[in-house]
Amino acid sequence: MDILLARQVASFVGALLILIAYVGHQLRWMDARKAAYNVLNAIGSLILAYIAFHPFQVGFVMLEVAWVLISLYALLRPWTSL
Repeated sequence: MDILLARQVASFVGALLILIAYVGHQLRWMDARKAAYNVLNAIGSLILAYIAFHPFQVGFVMLEVAWVLISLYALLRPWTSL
């Protein structure tokens, strides 16, 4: 597979994961406090952050890295309050 096509497919998958979480939350199929929502966001934004680093796009990198960190924090928060 061509590397440019692979990057396009990866970015599509990343965006799709985030959109699935967003639509699921908006339609009340998913709770934003549950793991599934945050896992979808973390994986999707991690993929997009990787894509944004090559070539480096500062605004896109900042958005996606922040999204990953916030999603991971939401996933780990239940264990930090024990």
